[in-house]
Amino acid sequence: MAEPKSFKKRKLVMGVMAGEPEIFSVTQEELVNLWGPIDLESDVFPFTYTDYYSKQMGGASLMRKFISFDTLIAPETLSEIKMTTNQIEEKIKTKLQSPHRIVNIDPGLINDSSLIMATVKDFAHRVPLQQGIYGHLEFLFGKKEIRILGWTYPDFKKKTYHPFFLKVRKEYLDQIK
Repeated sequence: MAEPKSFKKRKLVMGVMAGEPEIFSVTQEELVNLWGPIDLESDVFPFTYTDYYSKQMGGASLMRKFISFDTLIAPETLSEIKMTTNQIEEKIKTKLQSPHRIVNIDPGLINDSSLIMATVKDFAHRVPLQQGIYGHLEFLFGKKEIRILGWTYPDFKKKTYHPFFLKVRKEYLDQIK
């Protein structure tokens, strides 16, 4: 009988969505306090793929950026991280005295072969983790490219984000050598 092995640590990434530039810096400060230094940051991209978040976030023109953290983490902590990022969203909303949600934080994990994002939304292809959190396999990495899946989110399908995620993957591969 094969014995289970410990999971390899993964690279923690966060997608941050907000309507105001200053919310990114407030959010990053909160995230760094919990998960340590950021090693890579993407550009800020307009988020125009759906109005789902715009309605929740007061109709603002939304922007999205991604960050990754220097410290590798145990993948079994992804649910806990998602629960914590939900609390951070509420903390920032209260701190900035907003009547609506002003930031969306989506944690994910990168390893050599994939990006898995955490979500509270259930669907056929999502794997239950714990406490109402699911793992969403966003895409796969080939040797030098990203492989899109049938359920990959529309904005992740566009090649706009791909250079950042390929760079994060390279950083991860260098870290585990």
